[in-house]
Order: sequence, then C-alpha cells, then structure tokens
Amino acid sequence: MNTQHRPVTVTTPASPASPAAGALPPARGLTVQLSSTRRGARLARRFVAQHLADWGFPFDGGLSSTAALITAELAANAVRHCGGTGRDFRVHVLLPPPPEPLRIEVTDACADRPLPAGPPSPAPDGGSGNGLLLVDTLAARWGCTVNDAITKTVWAELYR
Repeated sequence: MNTQHRPVTVTTPASPASPAAGALPPARGLTVQLSSTRRGARLARRFVAQHLADWGFPFDGGLSSTAALITAELAANAVRHCGGTGRDFRVHVLLPPPPEPLRIEVTDACADRPLPAGPPSPAPDGGSGNGLLLVDTLAARWGCTVNDAITKTVWAELYR
C-alpha cells in the first residue's frame, strides 16, 4: 500500500490571545512530507493556501495566492525532476513576524540535480519549463541549497 502523505508538523502560538500592544506576533510554520506524485504537488499547494488562510491571509489574491502558486511550481519541479518510488518531497513554510519575509522551502532527494546558476530563461517553445521563471518573477528572493549528498532545498521568499 502506497502512503500518499506523511504526518504534518504545524507550529502556532501557544495561546489564541492577541499579542500585547506593540509586541510582534509569534512565528508560525508548517512542514508536510508528500509523495512525489502529481497529487502530492497539488496537495502541497492546497495545504499552504489553507494554512495561510488559517493564519489570516485569505486566498483571494496577495500573499496567499502567490505563495500557493510558488509552492505549486517548486513542488511540481520536485515531482518532475526527482519523482519516483520512495522519493517523497517535503514542504516547509515559515511565517516570521514582520518585516521578515514568508519563506517557502521544497526539499527533494535529488542533490545531484542542482538548479542552474543565474536567472532562468523562458522555454523556447513557450510551453512547459517556465516554472522557475515564474518563481523568479513573483518571489522577492529565491535560491537552491544542497543540504547533503542526497537532498537539496529550493526556497523562495515573499514580503507581505
């Protein structure tokens, strides 16, 4: 039996009380591990959008829809270029207090396939292959970190 998703870790404030006047809101984060399938990529997008809505960023434009789109592109790349049995990918989202940016990370098991250096170029046929160009356009910053001999993390940051 093939498991479609793994346990989720979500960090939220210890109490629902509002922060004291002038105090920064606590950082929030979530991590989910998903199967390296098209369904896993779709779930990543929905998961991020739902949690951002729960954190006060409705999915009607702005931060939430942009974060969901970037998550979908990064997850689709993890599936397309690193998919296969036993090669799940992990999505981590961190929402620190302002002015720090929202950070989206997608980690896969393909450290041997780092991203090309420099900004992405449009696909010559105008078809698929423009995901990182979209991420480059929407994100304030993005990049790739090779974590070890097996995993790499592609990340993007968005300001509110």
